Amino acid sequence: MLDTPGSIIPETDDHPHEECGIVGAFVPGESVARTTFFGLFALQHRGQESAGIATSEGDKINLKAKMGLVSQVFREETLAALPGHLGIGHTRYSTMGGSKEYNAQPLLAEGQRGQIAVGHNGNVINASDLRVEMAEEFGSSFEKTSDTEVIAELFAKAPGADWFEVSAYAMRRLKGAYSLAIMTKDQLIAVRDPLGIRPLCLGTLNGGYVVASETAALDNLGAEFVRELEHGETLVIDKNGIQSKVWSGARSAHAMCVFEQIYFARPDSILNGELAYETRQRLGAEVFREHPVDADIVVGIPDSSTPHAVGLAAAAKIPYTEAIIRNRYVGRTFIQPDQRSRAQGVQTKFNPMRGVIEGKKLLVVDDSIVRSTTITRVIKMLRRAGAAEVHVRVASPPIKSTCHFGVDMATLSELIAANKTVDEITEYIGADSLAYLSVEGLLRAVRAPKNAYCTGCFTGDYPIPVQLEMNKMGFEAAPAD
Repeated sequence: MLDTPGSIIPETDDHPHEECGIVGAFVPGESVARTTFFGLFALQHRGQESAGIATSEGDKINLKAKMGLVSQVFREETLAALPGHLGIGHTRYSTMGGSKEYNAQPLLAEGQRGQIAVGHNGNVINASDLRVEMAEEFGSSFEKTSDTEVIAELFAKAPGADWFEVSAYAMRRLKGAYSLAIMTKDQLIAVRDPLGIRPLCLGTLNGGYVVASETAALDNLGAEFVRELEHGETLVIDKNGIQSKVWSGARSAHAMCVFEQIYFARPDSILNGELAYETRQRLGAEVFREHPVDADIVVGIPDSSTPHAVGLAAAAKIPYTEAIIRNRYVGRTFIQPDQRSRAQGVQTKFNPMRGVIEGKKLLVVDDSIVRSTTITRVIKMLRRAGAAEVHVRVASPPIKSTCHFGVDMATLSELIAANKTVDEITEYIGADSLAYLSVEGLLRAVRAPKNAYCTGCFTGDYPIPVQLEMNKMGFEAAPAD
């Protein structure tokens, strides 16, 4: 069923779910509500549950946040009611806390520096402990059920002579992933956690500044990309310009989530100084070098696996062919599918071209396999279309552990690679052969020697200690404080 507006039918969606997208803008002399809207629009792939924008003219914060896609929440008249040259925006996929309107961001908080609004991408793994500690230390009370409320309260209540001291205090307390867009009535603050797990970048626009989760959002605004924020960096932007400071406790190399490179970020975004599309082509090429196979055509599962398939095809010298057409509007409706539609599953989302497929040996490329729901049904669909053989290559390693830093994948019991061998998975999905990219091949493709990445979902080795499994609905289980 469709749980929220714009969500995808679960039976057809076997990817890790995105985290969130954030935008912040400080552009003197302009109304930034539209700027923030179009920035969020470019980040819709990062979350489709709710959307929100907060703005200020320098006197107070105005806020609009509701359930739905960015284009469903905001209209011209809505944006006109959000005046100001300063604003932040957020589009959400819930990784902690239920998909409820009260968790829609940005969230507001009050403290000795006045009111702030906060938008958050990531997941704080010690949020539960902090709620208890902050209730005792600051008298904080919590009405929502997300970790973002904990972050907002911490930044609002934390001691410090300026935002750099406040941010340093927060970084010492928070554990996990958090890229933040924060605003007061007259300042924009951007923060990237000391591990740099989630991306955040800076751009200039019409004499002002924009921050966003991805450079694709800057492109959509016509902003000039300046740089990616450093891990542990805090930016403060106001009428006096821009100031920056990197927390002294940040590690020497970042631990960015490697799934940003594999799948999450738009292929036209820059990550770690390189275009994600080109990195994904290298991922495809690497998996073929490690696991060559004879085939007539290379087929990517659209759209997320297309760059990987293009790279593999070039390395293999086998023609890349668009043999599967994707209906890009599946899930973008409030209408609940009936049982027959649910049963059709992948056929509703994908349609194979029999004339291209029939009698051919196919090399099917997927960027990742979580539960195996999609790939299993795609293989059945391709065989019905007359494929002679179906060989599968996955441009990432087997996912054997859950994520704790802002990605909603599945439970450990649902991860097929955590419970079956490659041979068992091959038989289960109905492929003639199956091979995954190695962790070493992954790190070669993302050119990791000069930096580090979090590969915990593949290796079980996380950049900070975590418990085996976390419950994203943990705060829903008990009444809010």
